[in-house]
This record gives sequence, structure tokens and C-alpha cells, in this order.
Amino acid sequence: METTSGFREFECTACTATFDAERVETRCPSCAAVLVARYDLSVDGDKDRPAAPPLPVPGDALVSINEGETPATDCETLAEEIGIDRLRIKDEGRNPTGAVTDRGIAVAISAATQRGADDVALPTTGNGGQSAAAYAGRAGLGSHSYVPARCPFVNKAMINVHGGDMNVVEGRYPDALDAYESGHEDGWAAIGPASPYRREGLKGLYYELVGDGSPVPDAIVVPAGHGIVVAAIHSAIEELQAADVVAETPRLYAVQPTGCAPIATACETGSDIESESQPDTIVGPLEVPDPAVGTLAVDAVEATGGTGVTVSDEDALQAAVDAASTTGIEMSATGGVALAGVRERTDEFDSMENVVVVNPVAGSKEDDLLRSHLMSQGL
Repeated sequence: METTSGFREFECTACTATFDAERVETRCPSCAAVLVARYDLSVDGDKDRPAAPPLPVPGDALVSINEGETPATDCETLAEEIGIDRLRIKDEGRNPTGAVTDRGIAVAISAATQRGADDVALPTTGNGGQSAAAYAGRAGLGSHSYVPARCPFVNKAMINVHGGDMNVVEGRYPDALDAYESGHEDGWAAIGPASPYRREGLKGLYYELVGDGSPVPDAIVVPAGHGIVVAAIHSAIEELQAADVVAETPRLYAVQPTGCAPIATACETGSDIESESQPDTIVGPLEVPDPAVGTLAVDAVEATGGTGVTVSDEDALQAAVDAASTTGIEMSATGGVALAGVRERTDEFDSMENVVVVNPVAGSKEDDLLRSHLMSQGL
């Protein structure tokens, strides 16, 4: 497999064993722990706030549908309501399939292609399957997604439209994960949520926030399911600091629905992550009772001085509706979780602070949830 000149190896977060890209799909081949990528940052990179992160896959081998470069829009009304100087919404719903997932899937599919795979497979709450089908189709690969029955219709429909193979599993995400593990065939490249390639692709979100000369955010508030985006942003923060490019450390906030909050709870209590025995939230993308990279997300929050936050489904839906009606940005229910988290912790933000809220999914992909919320209010 061809890699970039700056890429060195993948390192296991538990046993510290190292592996080249040819031997890696998702977890450590020795102990099954999560892997992180290591680079020689002196080889590649622009010292003047680079807009693109180092990746394992060379740019000319990247399977891309022009993901990334999403807007971070100032929302003065929301900033005034919360009592801070600046609030921006990083709208990841502008990605090709309407989700931040595209950034990571692009790199994971590229690595699979480089390794000669004919098919890729993953368990998913929905958005990952849609993204995988789109990028696999562009790369000429087959994709196999295992989704829970409660996965949104738009995800199911578009997996098929993009030519992907879809396995709908009765139950919730853990049931889809079980079906994936028993149904995964030899030769299918694994691109599930534990994939280090997916986290590497997601680093671009932070590089964009600081790469245009804008002030570094004081805080970044992220809805968390598996914890991939939180962990990826932290990796980007550490890379830019190690390269002496951006010295500041934004606080990271991991926000989850009250009905499924293993990461936020671990952050708030200082304990290890415990799987949710009875997950229950209307926000399907975040109903992940045993997050694949939850430990990395907790470490990221603690290392940056942030915290975990839990919010009710009702508050998340209302926050998404309020964002749409006051800013024009079509925030999803998933993104509403993050905005509700800011509202929940207004006392933690100084009046002069610059805060970024990540909207991971297009509002149009969760319009049924938002419309039902309004109908419950008689609107």
C-alpha cells in the first residue's frame, strides 16, 4: 500500500505495538485495542496554518467527492442569547451525502482501494452506510452495510440508490453490530467506526477552523455517538501544536442525549466508560451504547479541559428548530444536541469567548423528527 512520506505507522493505544498500513483495518491485530496514526510532521505540511491534515493515503490516491471545506457560519442571535462574543455553526451537513461521516469514509475507502479490496463492510446507525455506498460506488467497490431497523428511511433508500448492499437488522445498533460480526466475509475490508482511517479523515474539520486565519475557538461543542469526531479533533489539535503551527488548545465538549450517554457520563464522573444497558433516544445517530472509540473521546475532553454534557431529546429538538428559525441553517436533531449542550452549560462560557458548534448531519435527513416536534406543540 502506498502511503504519504510523512506517515510512519499505526500505534496501539493499549499494547503500544506498531503496524504499517498494510496490516491495519480497524483495531490492533494483537490485542484488538484502538489504533492511532503517527507521522513525521517535519516531512509534510505548511507552517502557515495548513488547511489540510497529514493523512496515511496520498492525495492522488484519495477517493473524493469534494467532501470538506464546509462553512462555519456566525450566528449572532444565538451568541447574544447565550451571552458570548461569538458562536459559529460548522455545518457538516454540506458534505456530499449530508454528513460529517463523508470525511472519514473517503479516507477509509481510499485505503481499502490501495490495499486491493473489492468490497467494504461496516455496521452503522445509518449515515455511515449511506456514505460508504456513495464512496464505494465511486471507487468501483462493493459495499455491505448492516443497519438497525429503526435507521432513518433516507439512509436506507440512499444506500440502495448508491448501489450498496444493505442488511436491515431487527432491533437497535448493537443488533446490527452482532449481525455484521457474524455476516462479515473474508476479503471484505472493514471500515467500521473503529477504523483509524476514518478518524484521520475527520481531522480536516479542525484544520479548516484554524486554517483560514480566524481566531482559534475557545471551545468546540460536538454531539457524540462513537466519539470519532471528538477524538479526531483532538488529534488535529495535537498535530498542529507538535508542528508549532497553532499553540492554543480549544476545550472540547462531548454532548450526548440523556437516554444514551456513556461518553458524557464518563467525562462527568471521571469513571471508565460503561455500556448503556437500555439506550433510548430519538436521535438515532447518537444511540450508541458501547462507543467504538469512547475512551479516546473521554481522553480528548479531559486533556483539553472540556467536559461531557447530557441533554434531553426535547431540548435537542428545540435547539435545532431554534437554530433553523433564527440563523437559516438547517440544523439536524443530532446537531441540536450540541447546541442544547451549550445552552445547558452557559455558565461555563466567558462573555468574550468564541465557540464553535458542530452540526454533523443535514437537517433534511432528520426532518421527520423536527416536524414531529413542531406538531407536538400544535404547529
